[in-house]
Amino acid sequence: LIPLVDKSQGGEFLDRVRSIRRQFAVDMGLIIPPIRIRDNLQLRPSEYRILLKGIKIAGAELLIDHLMAMDPGNVTRQIEGMATSEPAFNLPAIWIPRKNKEEARLAGYTVVDNVTIMATHLTEVIRRYSSELLGRQDVQNLLDNLAKTSPKAVEELVPSLLPLGIVQKVLQNLLREQISIRDMLTIVETLADYAPVTKDPDLLTEYVRHRLSRSIVTPYLSEDGVLGVITLGQDVEDTLLRCIQKTEHGSYLSIDPRTADAIVGSIKEQAEKSMAQNLHPIIITSPAIRRHLKKMTEYFIPSLVVLSQNELMTDIRFQSIGEVTISNGR
Repeated sequence: LIPLVDKSQGGEFLDRVRSIRRQFAVDMGLIIPPIRIRDNLQLRPSEYRILLKGIKIAGAELLIDHLMAMDPGNVTRQIEGMATSEPAFNLPAIWIPRKNKEEARLAGYTVVDNVTIMATHLTEVIRRYSSELLGRQDVQNLLDNLAKTSPKAVEELVPSLLPLGIVQKVLQNLLREQISIRDMLTIVETLADYAPVTKDPDLLTEYVRHRLSRSIVTPYLSEDGVLGVITLGQDVEDTLLRCIQKTEHGSYLSIDPRTADAIVGSIKEQAEKSMAQNLHPIIITSPAIRRHLKKMTEYFIPSLVVLSQNELMTDIRFQSIGEVTISNGR
């Protein structure tokens, strides 16, 4: 894989990494730490690994001098190739010789080279682990940057109303759900408004989400401005509300494993139906249970977007594409 990285051999990967970091700063408002690339003789010649803080979090093996072809769902005829899976999203794919590139494209396949495969994988890993990349010093840098244009907003918040660590936790919560922290002024002003009421970072995150609702929801609207959503049946809402336990350190969900399995099973079924219609799975719930439902489902259905009714603007039109009930999951 060294020729893909070595500029003297025409390698494009370093340029891709630079553009990934730049794009992430623009889209998500987060400066990604430098990404170091080095040769590791313990790996197979065509293998790569992605490490975070020295620990492997992803990796794959590529086939040199081949291209990866994936069926986007409208392939007109099958072509021969070696079965594999695309590493970023684990989609079924095949390796084909370079000479068959045009044939695969004409048959309807999406064809990508090894540099694109690695770049896509790296982008997805950064997105998934972005909350872990945001340290306290990074938060301080973001606040210092904001202070150049809005000094009073920053002065009021840190450290008078909230310590830096709580601000960091709120930003990490947003990043964990793929929400951009680019609009730091709105985030800081919202935290200043609600910090006298609560110091719970999870609750503060919900208040911030409400203020950022337009930027959260807009990417999921269809071309004609409709939001396709999965709703929660009243039985599920009532069950989850009953299971919320409040303590002096915040609240958590204490739910019977069988009931949890039934609910997650039903959500999974509705999410799959949503994806079959080419829609991103979005579930709507009450503000009180939104964050608990997200925590309950994030491991099993990581792509699921959980919105609270508070985050829906009045000018949005909805289309219900399914309902979650406990009986569905059994």
